[in-house]
Amino acid sequence: MNKDSLAQSLLLKDRIAELRKEKGLSQVALAKQLDVDSSTIAKYETGDRFPDVIMLMKLADFFDVSVDYIIAVSYTHLRAHETGRNL
Repeated sequence: MNKDSLAQSLLLKDRIAELRKEKGLSQVALAKQLDVDSSTIAKYETGDRFPDVIMLMKLADFFDVSVDYIIAVSYTHLRAHETGRNL
């Protein structure tokens, strides 16, 4: 896993756990809502597994946020990367 993937993993796992906790859900309760095993949610939150595109869409829909928010994309960071500037 390269440095960028590792950083993204940290953000993604933290975001999923944060959203789950904000709703007052356990990993088991979230897993039931998404029709997956609770170990899947646990692995997302530890960074041992990454949700596929379909699951990212399910998570976004369930939490009423964008996929970009779940994967912790920063538009400022993207724009800085596109222009080569530090913002």
